[in-house]
Amino acid sequence: MKTTPLIASILLLCLHAQASAQHARFVLFGEPAQEADTAPEHRFVHPVTTPYFHEDSFITSDVRAWYVYHKFPGAGVIDGGDASVYAAQIRLAITNQIQLVAYKDGYTEFDSGLVDDGGLNDVAAGIKWNFLQDWHNQFHLAAGIGYEFSVGDDEALQDDGELRLWLSANKGFDRLHLGGTLNVFFADDKSDGLGNSDHLIWNVHLDYYVCEWFSPVLEFSGFHVLDRGTEVVPFSGLDVTNLGGGEDVVTVGFGIELRPLPCVAVRAAYEIPLTSKEDLYGYRWTFSVVLSF
Repeated sequence: MKTTPLIASILLLCLHAQASAQHARFVLFGEPAQEADTAPEHRFVHPVTTPYFHEDSFITSDVRAWYVYHKFPGAGVIDGGDASVYAAQIRLAITNQIQLVAYKDGYTEFDSGLVDDGGLNDVAAGIKWNFLQDWHNQFHLAAGIGYEFSVGDDEALQDDGELRLWLSANKGFDRLHLGGTLNVFFADDKSDGLGNSDHLIWNVHLDYYVCEWFSPVLEFSGFHVLDRGTEVVPFSGLDVTNLGGGEDVVTVGFGIELRPLPCVAVRAAYEIPLTSKEDLYGYRWTFSVVLSF
């Protein structure tokens, strides 16, 4: 089969990649970043929670498979139930500073007092520019722009177009690694359907390199509505869907990353709200596998 040499090449790149390599080994145009061969303990963990929008500064080529189980509170507008999300992301290093990010797709299934249905998610993609690479000081900055295409199903509370702008920062202190992402979203039509909003999502990330195969992770996330538009329902949809309003929500997630191979990372996180007036957040489990090449 013609695909066999390609698969074999990817596996060889994967198996020969060093555990310390933070940037892509495969770059479409040009050469990989030479400074990426740093000490193993300088390896950052990619974000584990808020998978669609928590984006670090690094330029990678990888595939990430996700499963999210989200439990709704028993009281409030949703009135209990849960949602399951199945998704995959592709990141491709165009150069050692430019990356194509296909960050949203998949299928969401709701089983709640408000929605009991499922369907395809919207599709979103963007470009990330890692404009600062200071490998000696473990300091990186990136900016990105993306767009969510309204091709998803109404049954899954999708079909909402929006523009996304984001900034990412990462700073390492030997084995301790910090990161942050700031996203701003602008809805195409604030009066559409249940009402859409301009909103903001921020993330803070901490991980600690214990050994070559294990790192614990701590992450915080915040969801804030900037412009409610024509608010129909009193909640924003957080990172699941863009709706019209709702209270601000802040969460904390406790996670781990296991690295059985240099090119494979298996991650899990348990997330709960720190705020008390949310209608959508009971708790959440997030699981993902990252295959880098």
